[in-house]
Amino acid sequence: MYNTIDYAVADRILTITLNRPDSMNAFTVEMANELIDAFGAAGRDEEVRAIIVTGAGKAFCAGMDLSVAGNVFGLDETLEPSMKDLEERPDDPEILNGVRDTGGRVALAIFECPKPVIAAINGAAVGIGATMTLPMDIRMMSEKARIGFVFNKIGITPEAASTWFLPRIVGVSKALEWCYSAEILSAQKAHAGGLVNEVYAADELLPAAQKLARQIADNTSPVAIAMTRQMMYRNAAADHPRHAHNVESLAIFYESQQDGKEGIKAFLEKRPANFSATVEDDMPPFYPWWDE
Repeated sequence: MYNTIDYAVADRILTITLNRPDSMNAFTVEMANELIDAFGAAGRDEEVRAIIVTGAGKAFCAGMDLSVAGNVFGLDETLEPSMKDLEERPDDPEILNGVRDTGGRVALAIFECPKPVIAAINGAAVGIGATMTLPMDIRMMSEKARIGFVFNKIGITPEAASTWFLPRIVGVSKALEWCYSAEILSAQKAHAGGLVNEVYAADELLPAAQKLARQIADNTSPVAIAMTRQMMYRNAAADHPRHAHNVESLAIFYESQQDGKEGIKAFLEKRPANFSATVEDDMPPFYPWWDE
């Protein structure tokens, strides 16, 4: 199905494995396009209730593949793009393929996916290998893994929308420190800085991610999860809590009439809930509210 990633669904959990182990899963334009397609497909697939992303072999992703000929980021150096080009014609093939940051396109695909995403960072995660995990909801890390935001060290700036995500996760000061220093962080330091949720022994990482994914898949409403994911990210970026109140009011209004009824009934009857609403067909009518 894909050349650079593996896409495997088992019992409602999708595992996406970056699969270029001979090059430490180095990121390419092909991998970017495959990840964008994979997250789009997962978002539409009702058999997918949770997503785990990990790497094949010893690395998670060692950053952009710098061995390719020409512009290593796949960008068209004959162009002279402006902010107006990006704002007015982002999907024009010339801009989409020749100007837009491939890592950023992946980050946006992850951000827009309605399914919860767990990063199981099993090894080196550098550059885009680090920033692609930021729009993932939960980051777990092997005690042997390392992570680094090394862009300034090689003469470029952060990408993959990381200047939006990273300060929200660890705070502006820590985000700047890590980018300025380009330090390769240990799992323990990444955890202490608030970047990762937990650190595990190498052989315990994937089972821990699978356990959490199973808990989500077995016990929650997919519509409620999809709404919660977007509400948390988008409301946190709003300029006043009234915006969150408005969105939450409508969410509760509609959800209380859908899976909410089953959830409450199951709670009272002391049994597992059997949620029937689907992301494909049953999202509340005001979704997506940010397009209004």
